[in-house]
Amino acid sequence: MNEITLVGVDTGGTFTDIVALEDGPDGAGMRHCKVLSNPSDPSIPIVEGLQKLGLENRKLQIIHGTTVATNAVLEGKGARVAYVTSKGFADVLTLGRQERQQVYQLKQLETRPPVPRKLCLELTSRIAADGSLLAESSDSELAALRNRLESLGVESVAINLLFAFLNPGQEQRIAEALEGPWFMSCSSGVLPEVREYERGMATWLNASVGPVISRYLGRLQQRLPLANIAVMQSAGTTIAADQAAQQAVRLLLSGPAGGLAATRSIAAQTGNPKLMSFDMGGTSTDVALFNGEIPLTSQSRLGSWPLSIPSVDIHTIGAGGGSIARVDKAGMLLVGPESAGASPGPACYRQGGTQATVTDANLVLGRIPANTLLGGYFPLDLEAASVAVAKLAGDMACDVQQAAEGIVRLANEHMARALRVISVERGHDPAEYALLCFGGAGGLHACDLAELLNMERIIIPARAGVLSAMGMLVSKPGRELSRAVLQPVAELTDDQVGHWFRALETDATSQLTAEGCNPKQVTFTHQLELRYVGQSATITIEWRAGAAHEEIFHAAHLTASGLKLDHPVELVNIRLSARAPAVLESIDIPHSQGEADGIEIIRLPGVEADVALRSRRSLARGEVVKGPCILTEQVATSWIKPGWVVSPDEWGNLFLERQARA
Repeated sequence: MNEITLVGVDTGGTFTDIVALEDGPDGAGMRHCKVLSNPSDPSIPIVEGLQKLGLENRKLQIIHGTTVATNAVLEGKGARVAYVTSKGFADVLTLGRQERQQVYQLKQLETRPPVPRKLCLELTSRIAADGSLLAESSDSELAALRNRLESLGVESVAINLLFAFLNPGQEQRIAEALEGPWFMSCSSGVLPEVREYERGMATWLNASVGPVISRYLGRLQQRLPLANIAVMQSAGTTIAADQAAQQAVRLLLSGPAGGLAATRSIAAQTGNPKLMSFDMGGTSTDVALFNGEIPLTSQSRLGSWPLSIPSVDIHTIGAGGGSIARVDKAGMLLVGPESAGASPGPACYRQGGTQATVTDANLVLGRIPANTLLGGYFPLDLEAASVAVAKLAGDMACDVQQAAEGIVRLANEHMARALRVISVERGHDPAEYALLCFGGAGGLHACDLAELLNMERIIIPARAGVLSAMGMLVSKPGRELSRAVLQPVAELTDDQVGHWFRALETDATSQLTAEGCNPKQVTFTHQLELRYVGQSATITIEWRAGAAHEEIFHAAHLTASGLKLDHPVELVNIRLSARAPAVLESIDIPHSQGEADGIEIIRLPGVEADVALRSRRSLARGEVVKGPCILTEQVATSWIKPGWVVSPDEWGNLFLERQARA
C-alpha cells in the first residue's frame, strides 16, 4: 500500500464527495463516500468523510475543489475591502459598464456597489497609457493613507492604478508602504490586462475572498496535519494550498472545474471527444460543451460580477436534487432556484425539511428505491417525501403522482434549456454529441434530457455520483499568465513576442517548481488575443513562431462574424498556459462488474411495463439491458427509460443508446 494516499475532495452545496486511491493486492483501487456538507465550516465533513474511510490519521495528498470562495462572493460574506486607485477614478467599480439586467425596464433595480463609497480611496499616483509615470504619491501621502485604512477598520486592500499593468512598480511601492495587517491585492499581479473595470473587479474579488480562503485552508490544514493539500483553480488546474489565498480570485469556479477535468479523462477513456457534460448535484447543475479540451473563457460572471480570470466555460443553473418546488399566487408550479441544501435538505432526509424537492419527487415516483441508503449510509423517508409532495398536489388540485411528475418535468425543462445555451445557441447540434451525465442526480434525468434535445447517446460514467471528486485526481498543476501589449501586429517581430512569452514561462515554471513539480516536465500553450484597431471584442488564436497571425485572425474573424475588415490588427494580450503532469494520469480504475446480485421486478407509477431493479455492479461487460430499469449503486441511481438500451464497458461506464422509434 502506498505511503501516501491520494484523495480527491469536492465540496458541494448539499454533499461533500471524497474519493481515495490506494494500491491493493489486485492493483489500484478506489474507495469513496458522500457526507452532508456543512456551510458554516466545510472542513468538518471532509474530516468526517476521511474518518468513514479510515484515513484521518494517514499521510494524504489531497486535491480539493471548494465552493468557499464562491459562496463568500454570492452571499456577500467576503472581507471588508478598501479600494485604492488613481485620483478621479474612485467610482469605476460603482459605474461598471452600466449594463441593464432588464433592457426594457425603465426603472432599474438599485444594485449595491461592490465597495462602499467611503472605502474607495484615491492617490496622486498616475500612469500614462504608454506606461510612463505622470505623478507619484509622496511618502507623506502614503503614510496618511495608512492612517486612513486603520481608522476604517478594513481587512484587505485592493490597489488598482490606471494602466498599472504597463508599470507595476507603482502598485508594488504602495503595497510595500502599506505592509502590515492587511491582505494586499495588486491589479498588476492579479490581472495585468487592459480594461480598468474588469481588472478592478478581479482585484477587489481577490482581496475580498483571500482572507476567507486563507482562514478556511488554515483550519483544514490544522484538522489534517499529515495532509499535503492542493486546491482546484477555476481553469481546471491545481495550486498548492499555501499559494492559493494570494490567487483566491482564481478559485471562484473551483468546484465545477473538477467535473470537466473528469470529462477530459472519460473522453479519452471511451474514445468520445465530443461530449456535453451534465453534472447534477443537490443544489445546482453545471453543463459544458467539450470538444477534446477543457473549454476556457475570460468572459464569465459570478452572480452580478464579471469574472475576467480564465475559467472553465461552464453554465450553471439553480436546479438540483434539492431544488424546492412551490406554487405561486397564480397557481403555477415553480421549481428552484431556491434549494433545500444540506440543511434542512429535502423532506426525505428527515432533517426538518418540509417542502417538496426534485429528490422527493423522484422518490415518490419510485425512481429512487425507498430502501436506498444515500451515500451507502443515509436512509431516505418515503412517507415524509409523500407528505411534502401531497401538500403541493393539494395546492395544484391534482394527485400526488401528477405533482411529482410535474416537478420532474419542469426541472428537466430548466436543465434542457441550460444545455441548449451551451450548444444550440452557439451553433452546435446536440445530436452530434454524447450526453455525459454525472453527479448524484444526473443518472435520474439522463434519458429525459437526451430526448428533449434529440440526442441518441448517453454515457453514465463509473462512480458517477463522485465523478467531480475523481476529476480532482487527474487535474494538472498549472498557471494561466498574461501580459498586456496593445500594439499593432505589423510592428511586432517573432523575437519580441517570443521574448515576452519566455518571461512568462520563467515565472510559471518558478511557481510550479515551488510546488514540487519537475521544471523539465512543464509544458506551455501560447496564445494571442487580437482585435481590429478600434474594436473592443477580441479573438484568441494560437501563437507559433513564423505563422501568419494576421491572416489567421482575419479568417477567424470571418468565421465568427461573417466579416473580414481592411483594418490593422492589434495585439491586445498574450496568454500563457503552463501545465505540469497530474499525480494521476487517468481514472482507468477497475470497476466491479458481473457480481451476482438479484434482479427485482417492480412497478412504477406512470410506467406501463415491468421495471427491473438491479445493482449496477451486476451488469457484466458487454451485457445489453433494455429499459425500463433502475440501476443502483452506493453514490447514485440511474433511471433507464423505456426505449433505451444500456451496456457497460470494461471500466464500468454505462453506454445508453436510443432504440429506433416507430
